[in-house]
Amino acid sequence: MNTILFDLDGTLLPYKWEDFEKEYFKKMVYKLKDLFTPKQTIEYILDATKEMIMNTDCNKTNEEVFMDKFCKISGQEKEKMYKIFKDFYDKEYRTISGIFTPSKYVINSIKTLKEKGYTLVVATNPIFPMEAIIQRVNWAGLDEKDFILITSFEIMHYCKPQIKYYDEILNVIDKKPFECMMVGNDVSEDLIAGKLGIKTYLITDYMINKNNIEPKADYVGTYEDFYNFVQKLPYALNDEAVAQ
Repeated sequence: MNTILFDLDGTLLPYKWEDFEKEYFKKMVYKLKDLFTPKQTIEYILDATKEMIMNTDCNKTNEEVFMDKFCKISGQEKEKMYKIFKDFYDKEYRTISGIFTPSKYVINSIKTLKEKGYTLVVATNPIFPMEAIIQRVNWAGLDEKDFILITSFEIMHYCKPQIKYYDEILNVIDKKPFECMMVGNDVSEDLIAGKLGIKTYLITDYMINKNNIEPKADYVGTYEDFYNFVQKLPYALNDEAVAQ
C-alpha cells in the first residue's frame, strides 16, 4: 500500500454536515436575495446538486451538470451565475471557517504519512468548486499542496456513492486498487470503494450511516485510533514491491 484517499467533511475536517449546511445556505440565500426567494435558492441548489450526484455522462464534468441544471430551472444565464458563485466563494463562504476546529490527530496523521512517503488524495464528494474545497482543507489545518489530487466539480465526472467516482480517481493518479486505502466517515459513500479492492478505514467520530446498514470496512476506529494505526504503518511501498 502506498496511497491513502481521504474523505474531507467529517473526516479530515471534523464536524457534523448539518452544521455546515445551515451556515452555507444562510449565506447563499443572502447572496442570491436579489434573484430568488430563500426557498427558491435552496431548491435550485439542491436540485442541481442531485443532478450531479445522479449523472452518469462521462462527457460532462460535475460543474457542467450543475450549471446546466441550475440555470435551466432558475432561468438565469450561466455567465452571470458563474460570476456570482465565484464571488460568493471568494467572500461570504470564507466566513464559515469559524465553526470548525481542526483535529490534532488528523494533522499529525497527515504529517506522519508524508514522512513515510505515502501518496495522499482528498477524495471528497466533488459537488463543490476547487476554491471551496481548498478552503475546507485549510480549515482542517492542512496544506492543499500535501495532496496529489483534490477531487472538485471542475475536474470530476462522477460523484459518491457511484463506484465510477473511485475508478476515475485511480485512473487520474495511476494507481491500482491494492495500492490504496480509503478513509472516511460515511458508510455508504466511502466504504463502497472496497468493492474495487481498495482497503477501507471507517472513522467513527462523525460517522454517517443514512441507510442504517452494517458497516463493512477493513478497519474501524476513532481519530485517535487512526493516528495510532498510522504510526504503525510501514514506509510506503511502490506498486512493484506490493505486487511481489
